[in-house]
Amino acid sequence: MRNLIFLALLWGCSQQNTEQQQAASPASLFQKGQWVDLTYAFSDSTLYWPNNKINFHLDTLAHGETPGGFFYSSYQFCAPEHGGTHLDAPIHFADHRWTSDQIPIDRFSGDAIVVDVSEKALPNRDYLAGIADFTAWEAKHGPIAEGAIVLLRTGYGKFYPDALRYFGTDERGAGAIPKLHFPGLDPAAAQWLVDNRKIKGIGLDTPSIDFGQSTDFKSHQVLLGANILVFENVAHLDKLPETGSFVLALPMKIQGGSGGPLRIVAWIGTK
Repeated sequence: MRNLIFLALLWGCSQQNTEQQQAASPASLFQKGQWVDLTYAFSDSTLYWPNNKINFHLDTLAHGETPGGFFYSSYQFCAPEHGGTHLDAPIHFADHRWTSDQIPIDRFSGDAIVVDVSEKALPNRDYLAGIADFTAWEAKHGPIAEGAIVLLRTGYGKFYPDALRYFGTDERGAGAIPKLHFPGLDPAAAQWLVDNRKIKGIGLDTPSIDFGQSTDFKSHQVLLGANILVFENVAHLDKLPETGSFVLALPMKIQGGSGGPLRIVAWIGTK
């Protein structure tokens, strides 16, 4: 009888441990919900800063049946670090800060919030998302949590990859830079985030965290100087709720790089 009782207790503990392990399984966290791709595909239509000498280029090395009788394809690509959906590493605007390969891996994921400023930004191409936009979000949802990834939705993602509507000009070369008009983040708001909220990163659906008319890129300086990651040309922010999503943003790991192509996705769980 004692043996039977012992075996029953052992089985019960085993079942409890198994259930706890299943409940704690990372895969179980993604059983109910959906992934949303926040990344534009890289192609000939990928948008880059107007004065970049080259854009994305893909060459075919092989595509077709081999002499051995099996299909094989292989390509090579060339592209600037900054263009399309991409990462700005801290070194991009802050000396002695992280390069792309030095960024701790835990900085690439976190609970996301979406601050929607599209009603203000769409009629004003030079709109700067300000402190009031963040405090208004917090009045509705509570303080921005430590370790959050902030996503600014300006509404300009719907124009990509139409350069004229997205950048404000479709001209190329250095002469196009003064003609750039698109929304960005007010440097005062960038400083407010650095001083008051311990976020991991911030992304938006425009070509730059600084608005098109910026000449000093102060928001870049403030955020990257504090090792806060910046994600630019983020896609499909209209598909995310203001709260309740989880973002995973993995860039190409370029040694010594100042940024690079980014695959960013969001998980929206369902109850």
